[in-house]
Amino acid sequence: MRKRTLGNSGLEVSSIGLGCMGMSYGYGPPSDKKEMISVIQDAVERGVTFFDAAEVYGPYTNEELVGEALLPFKDQVVIATKFGFHIQNGKQVGMNSRPEQIKKAVEDSLKRLRVEAIDLYYQHRVDPGVPIEEVAGAVKDLIQEGKVKHWGLSEAGVKTIRRAHAVHPLAAVQSEYSLWWRRPEEELLPSLEELGIGFVPFSPLGKGYLTGRFNANSTFEGDDFRSILPRFTSEALQANEVLIQLLQKVAERKGATMAQIALAWLLAQKTWIVPIPGTTKLNRLEENLNSANIKLTSEELDDINSATSKITLMGDLYPEELEKRTGL
Repeated sequence: MRKRTLGNSGLEVSSIGLGCMGMSYGYGPPSDKKEMISVIQDAVERGVTFFDAAEVYGPYTNEELVGEALLPFKDQVVIATKFGFHIQNGKQVGMNSRPEQIKKAVEDSLKRLRVEAIDLYYQHRVDPGVPIEEVAGAVKDLIQEGKVKHWGLSEAGVKTIRRAHAVHPLAAVQSEYSLWWRRPEEELLPSLEELGIGFVPFSPLGKGYLTGRFNANSTFEGDDFRSILPRFTSEALQANEVLIQLLQKVAERKGATMAQIALAWLLAQKTWIVPIPGTTKLNRLEENLNSANIKLTSEELDDINSATSKITLMGDLYPEELEKRTGL
C-alpha cells in the first residue's frame, strides 16, 4: 500500500484508510465484535495505517472496538477520532465543543482507544455556540501537553477552516466527497490546497450507492441512517441510476468494479486526498484496497468528468436539519 501525506502536516498514512463507523453505528445493528476486529486487523496486514472512529459512534463502542483491535499495532498505525457532540444517556443530544468538554472528552477517548496520544483529533461538527478560536486553543493546549498529535475539522466551511488554521495548523479536513457529491470542488478543495491541509473524504462510495447495490426497490430500516436521506428515496435512486450506468461502463472497460473506479477517481484528484471507505466484510475490504492499483489515464478522467457534468442528480445530501450542521 502506497503512502500519502496529509497536506503540510507531515502526517503520513496509507493512501486508503478504513472508516470504522459502520461497524458500530449508522447502518443498522452493530456487527459482531470479533468479526470486526478481524476486519480491522486484516486491514493492517494489507498495509492500511489509517483508521477513523469517533466517540459518538455507538456512542463509545466504536472507539473501544478500534482500540482493542489495534492494540497490537498501535505504534504502526494512525488513529483518528472526533469530539464535539453532547452525549446523554447513550444518545447524541446537540453539540458541545466548550474547552472544558474537549479536555474531558480527550481523556475518555485515550482510555477507550488504549493509546497515549490521539494521532488526529477532529471537531466532529462546528459548534455555533463556541467560537472556533476557543476550540482551536483548547486543542492546541492538548497538542502541547502531548495528548494529541494533529487536529482537524469535519464538515466545516472555508471561513471556519481559515480561522481555526490561524490558531493552530490543521492537518486535515474531513467531508463527504465522491462522484456522487462534488460540492467540495467549488470552494473547499482550492482552499485546502492553498493552506496546505490534507483532505479525508468520508462516504467516498456514496454511502454504498456507487457500488451499484441499490435500486428503486431498495428499502432501509429505521436504524439505518440512509432511511432519512433524500438521496435514498425510491424516486432519487431511480432518477440517479444514470450515474451507476456510467460507472458500470467504465468499470467493464478497466476490468474493475464500480467501487474501485469510484475510489480510483478520488485518488486521482489530488495527492493529498485520502479516502476512508468503510466496510464490515473482508472481501469488500480487499476490493476497496485494490482500487489503489487502478490508474485512470488523463483521457479516462476527462471522459468521466465530461459525462458526469451532464448528469443532474436528484436529492439533497442531508435533510434540512442535518444540513444546518455542515459547512459552518
